[in-house]
Amino acid sequence: MAADKQNEAKVSHPDENKENLPDGGLGLEILQIIKESQQQHGLRHGDYQRYRYLLLVLMEAERAWSYAMQLKQEANTEPRKRFHLLARLRKAAKHSEKLEKLCESPRVDAKTKLEAQAYTAYLSGMVEFELQEWKRAMEAFNKCKTIYEKLASAFTEELAVLYRQRVDEISPNIRYCAYNIGDQNAINDLMQMRLTGGGGGMMAEKLEALITQARTKQAATMSEVEWRGRTVPVKIDKARIFLLGLADNEAAIAQAANEETKEHLYETLLAECRDTIQAVREELKSEAKQRERSSDADSGKVSNLQFLHSYLTYIKLCTLVKRNESMAHTLQAKLKEPEADESKRGPRPQDLIRLYDIILQSLAELSTLQGLEDDHTFQKEVSLKTLVYKAYRCFFIAQSYVLVKKWSEALVLYERVLKYAKEVQSKAKSFNNSLKDLPDVQELIAEVSAEKYSLQAAAILGSCVDGLVDVYPSSSSIQPLCDRLETFRLDPTLVGKQPNLVQFPPDFQPIPCKPLFFDLALNHVAFPPLDDKVEQKGKGGLTGYIKGIFGFGS
Repeated sequence: MAADKQNEAKVSHPDENKENLPDGGLGLEILQIIKESQQQHGLRHGDYQRYRYLLLVLMEAERAWSYAMQLKQEANTEPRKRFHLLARLRKAAKHSEKLEKLCESPRVDAKTKLEAQAYTAYLSGMVEFELQEWKRAMEAFNKCKTIYEKLASAFTEELAVLYRQRVDEISPNIRYCAYNIGDQNAINDLMQMRLTGGGGGMMAEKLEALITQARTKQAATMSEVEWRGRTVPVKIDKARIFLLGLADNEAAIAQAANEETKEHLYETLLAECRDTIQAVREELKSEAKQRERSSDADSGKVSNLQFLHSYLTYIKLCTLVKRNESMAHTLQAKLKEPEADESKRGPRPQDLIRLYDIILQSLAELSTLQGLEDDHTFQKEVSLKTLVYKAYRCFFIAQSYVLVKKWSEALVLYERVLKYAKEVQSKAKSFNNSLKDLPDVQELIAEVSAEKYSLQAAAILGSCVDGLVDVYPSSSSIQPLCDRLETFRLDPTLVGKQPNLVQFPPDFQPIPCKPLFFDLALNHVAFPPLDDKVEQKGKGGLTGYIKGIFGFGS
């Protein structure tokens, strides 16, 4: 404690040791020190208690502020700590005022003076905000915002980022004060800030409470909801509030500035959906007891409350699918990027396989929702979605085999992907635009084709050819190369001593030859008599014949 007083005494007399002061005057990077200290001492994880240490007057103010934030967290379960919270905030504001007075010395440069004024205005605004003095709080926050905006435009980009960040932090507080003063247009600005991820820290709870209050007022006008051709009355207030805010939540996710904000909004929506489903489930228990006591209850028909439960479960499961698909897209983009640091583990295909497993599990639960068993269109849609995500899951399983150089298994899986994708294309024609949010399988087909060629090339160039298994029909193993030029197959014999290039000797083949003609009609032809044309030499008989032999007739 004595050391603290001694330090304060040193700071409270800036005119001492004038000869050791720099020519440009005293300087203190107030906001930069605050941000770096907060990140280094626990606020990265919301541990305000670690941040309570001494660093002259500035750190005294930060110590009191951090203690107040710790008490604010504890005040959610212990309301009495709110009084202590306000005391610590007032103390932080007094320390900041002391810092501002110290910076009024002519030895302090203009930039540090402005930062001290902005810091004092910020802490004063926090005190008035907690006291619900909206006008004074808004004036203090506006002064702080104006100073930081001027500083951001006058100094380096590195410092400008810090100044703009603080402006973004206090903007929701300013709009919230304006709303409480009477500016009804401020609610739209606050909603937009929530869509873009603003309103963090101290403001987050108040902003959520304000949005819930606005939805509660609108919920009085909502009495029913229509889904899958059936109109269901909504009598539970929690369900009304959730369904009214569903469109805003979906718009927030679509307009999210980055993946971190989108993930936070998905988690918020899922948490609200689970709470709403639990409230409906409690009502279902009461309804079941009433049905047991009722003798004329129609047990075969799905009740309106049960159908509402199915609708809310449908919203939850669809949100899970979209959330995991968004995470998968992010991982895919990182998977294609070259690893900058090999010592750090980057994303792997196995991470994507896990995400698609969760998606397929959610789709399996969708098909079992009560009240939709006979909805054939819904069941076909779920079946088609299942095929799409099975194709993607199979694709990343194949890539995981590629990483370990199991070429044959990867080729088989790529063929399975093409089978799924072509089946999706054939079935999707009858659904028109109802499945437009699904991933495009045509892109997957093109990517698989490219991967197959790369895999085939890698398999040929690789050194582990001996252990590969033929992934094509076994009949191709006895075919010579000339008969299977259109089919890829890893055949080690082609580079051996007896390559099976052609069949030798070749098989005999029938060829055309000169035809043989047979006159079969000759035996059936009757020739005309030729007696009158032939000379009659045979009339001498035997005597003439003897004479002819011995030459008597010559």
